[in-house]
Amino acid sequence: MTDLVTWAELGGSLAAIGGAAYARHAHPAAYWSTVGLPVSVARLLASYSSTMDACGLTVEPSRWRALAVKATTRREIRPVPPRRGMIRPTSTGLRLRLRLAPGQEPADVAASAERLRHAWGVHAVYVRDVKPGVVELRLVGFDVLRKVRMPRRTVSSPLRVPVALREDATAFVRDYRAVPHELVLGATLSGKSMFLRSLIAALAAQSVALVGIDCKRGVELAPFAPRLSALATDPEQAAELLPVLVKEMEDRYDLIKARQGIAPGTPDEEITSDIWGLPEQERPAPIVLFVDEVAELFLVATRKEEERRDEMVTQLIRLAQLGRAAGIYLEVCGQRFGAELGKGATMLRAQLTGRVCHRVNDEASAKMALGDIAPEAVYAACSIAAELPGLAVVGDTSGGWSRIRTPYLSLADAAATCRETAHLAPEVPALTPFRPYVPPVPVKEPMPVAAPAPVTE
Repeated sequence: MTDLVTWAELGGSLAAIGGAAYARHAHPAAYWSTVGLPVSVARLLASYSSTMDACGLTVEPSRWRALAVKATTRREIRPVPPRRGMIRPTSTGLRLRLRLAPGQEPADVAASAERLRHAWGVHAVYVRDVKPGVVELRLVGFDVLRKVRMPRRTVSSPLRVPVALREDATAFVRDYRAVPHELVLGATLSGKSMFLRSLIAALAAQSVALVGIDCKRGVELAPFAPRLSALATDPEQAAELLPVLVKEMEDRYDLIKARQGIAPGTPDEEITSDIWGLPEQERPAPIVLFVDEVAELFLVATRKEEERRDEMVTQLIRLAQLGRAAGIYLEVCGQRFGAELGKGATMLRAQLTGRVCHRVNDEASAKMALGDIAPEAVYAACSIAAELPGLAVVGDTSGGWSRIRTPYLSLADAAATCRETAHLAPEVPALTPFRPYVPPVPVKEPMPVAAPAPVTE
């Protein structure tokens, strides 16, 4: 009987260990909530002071504190760690705030993030500056980019939509008011199309005019035709559409001038206001221009095509330089985007503030996207594995960068979203001639309840 109980206890322990290992691999969120969270909290509470001391994040106590300790306890005077706030558990990790000691700065804590990760047994530690003297530690318990689950509390607002998940378990929000133009690079099957698809599906629910230039005969953007206000599927159509957008931008500048009493002869470059200062009833709808495979606009074979290319590039540069105030925003996508494309490519890239780099085929492509704004991010972009489509490195002109991954969204679901929101497409008279044709959906005749029986004589 004793042997049977021993074998039962041993089998139960092995089953629990095996179940925990399986849950950690297959269901990391469930494993974190049941096992990882209590263990990490216990490690943090038990080793907080010693860990901070080992990481060099402690300072000598003040004179009054040292005198008080000697007078009351007579124990050894030890260095003081940053004051720890309340631990707040989340579905993906932990959050806590630290009040820095005099003489410390957030960079000191950020430099020790890797040590803190190993000491407390979590997947990653990220440091955010909250206010002077206070930083927030975000501890992530598992790799949230392996199986993307967007946060539940993601609120969209006009021209501000969540499209991906950051590596610190927060949502990556595409905000056109803050970052008006963006460059998206990525090799074939890297997830670039998925990012573009998610962005269009998110913007489809807002009163925004969506315009597409897809020189691959429309294979990427044509499924979203019911929601698009204009679509060009070859360089010839793009050469006709871009001047119309430039003229629309100039008309909007004239509207701003007339409303604010600016002299008609004032150059557009000297106008600092935008359409958001106009009354709502007079404000034109914002326009987001998606350019898929931008290299197709630059590649030429004849002299005539070269002249057309130069005109289109000039118009794109004008839209990138002046379009923000007129409510026109650019989303430029491609596999490569450098000076070898031709005249104007580098100048256009310099106007694209946001950068998203998916997996690329060479280091030069990553440098094209991130080298001029966040050189440290180039290596991270080059190390993206082919087994993780949708994983990308995002950066901006502030020099900051992080990894993101777009959740899976099928083409059928994105197209269905565009069909359901087709009525939200605002009227832009200048774009009416370029609106893609959408065939009507055939109406299926209802099936008879019962098959008719022949009449017998």
